[in-house]
Amino acid sequence: MSTFAAVLLWCLLLVVCWPLALLALVLWPLAWLLSLPFRLVGITFGALFAFLHALLMLPARLLGGGPRGAATA
Repeated sequence: MSTFAAVLLWCLLLVVCWPLALLALVLWPLAWLLSLPFRLVGITFGALFAFLHALLMLPARLLGGGPRGAATA
C-alpha cells in the first residue's frame, strides 16, 4: 500500500473514530517491531531456496544448458 493511501485512510479513521486512530498510531511501531523476526525468517528462507535452486541446476549449466529461453549461438 502506498504511503499516501495509508495517510488518507488514517485521516478517514481519525474523522470517523479518533480514539481508534490514535491507538493505531501508537501501536504501529510495536506491530512493526513484532513483524521484524518474521521478515528476517522470510528473507533467510528465500535466500536458502535460491541457493538450493542454483546448486541443483549447476550440473545442467556446466553441461551447456543455459537459462530457459536463452538462444544458443
